[in-house]
Amino acid sequence: MKIKDIRTRVARWRGSTVPLPAHFCTNPMDLLSMPTPSMGTFTFHEWLLVEIFTDDGHVGIGNAALSPQPTKSVIDCYLRPILIGSDPWEIEQLWQHMYRRTMAFGRKGIGMAAISAVDIALWDVCAKSARQPVYRLLGGRTKARIPVYASRLYSGELSQLASEARGYKEDGYQAMKLRFGWGPRDGASGVERNLALVRTVRESVGEQVDVMADAYMGWTLEYAKRILPLLEPFHLRWLEEPVIADDIRGYAELKASGRVPIAGGEHEFTLYGFRQLLEAGALDVIQFDTNRVGGITQARKIAALAEAYSVPVIPHAGQMHNYHVVMASLNSPLAEYFPVVDVEVGNELFWYIFDGEPRAEHGFVDLDENTPGLGLSINEEALREKFAIIE
Repeated sequence: MKIKDIRTRVARWRGSTVPLPAHFCTNPMDLLSMPTPSMGTFTFHEWLLVEIFTDDGHVGIGNAALSPQPTKSVIDCYLRPILIGSDPWEIEQLWQHMYRRTMAFGRKGIGMAAISAVDIALWDVCAKSARQPVYRLLGGRTKARIPVYASRLYSGELSQLASEARGYKEDGYQAMKLRFGWGPRDGASGVERNLALVRTVRESVGEQVDVMADAYMGWTLEYAKRILPLLEPFHLRWLEEPVIADDIRGYAELKASGRVPIAGGEHEFTLYGFRQLLEAGALDVIQFDTNRVGGITQARKIAALAEAYSVPVIPHAGQMHNYHVVMASLNSPLAEYFPVVDVEVGNELFWYIFDGEPRAEHGFVDLDENTPGLGLSINEEALREKFAIIE
């Protein structure tokens, strides 16, 4: 089996989107001196699709949601020449070739997103060739079903937030995550508003449901240290990305305080980055995203390293590339799940692009044992109707 061709397409959403209120989620731009906070770094209304075609008729599907257009260019200009004519089963060799070929300008960010998308497609095509689901190639099933947490609960009007949280509990979710809306520029009143968000969700679902909260890198270390003692009474399962991803020392200091478990890694890359986090004792929960971190090839290595440190891996985002990694790892007790809603920030686009994504039932998703590969196909009709395509 040889790689015959590679196709990359950027799908840009051209349908309607749900208006988002101010302060619906903190983010790194909030710290800048602007008249109003900008969410330009937070909306994802484009998606990159990668298809690897083999000479025996198999098609592997990969994807990336970070900076799809430049990521596409990296694949087309630098990775495609490496892959054409290669044996897709040589996954480790191909990964190292892509990594080392792009090292001068890659290593993290766009370069690694490109490698991730290709690597996911390689695992998909190899599993299809073997007539096995990807998780079987990774070691097999470690759980009957995957517990998932509902991930939405954006900052907003408190009665609506309470109703949404109660709805997830009624649907059977045993965990859910909310977003903070205010940061250091908002002063003491912002602190109180953040606490009101957490209090509302906790009182709505009770103590028998796990609640997590995400600051999405919108705080400073000083602000996080100030608010952590105030969050302690709400028994959060974790506080996610309280500071920017590069502040490893800051993460370690917050974790060492023991106030609230600290989660992160959504914006970290490769085995080396996570070795630094683990050696620093920076995280209670690791949250890499397989389509950012280097694909399945790196995800499985990071998962093994984290297990050696007894730090659980609960990947960022749902999607099949993460679910297969979680299914094959005993050290991954839970997965994130974006409920099916109208398009907001863009996290929801994969529901419109792919067929085969599992729907949560009573707080769980399952993977079909009889479907080879990742279990996904591209909904070409939806692409034509709802997206502008850049090839």
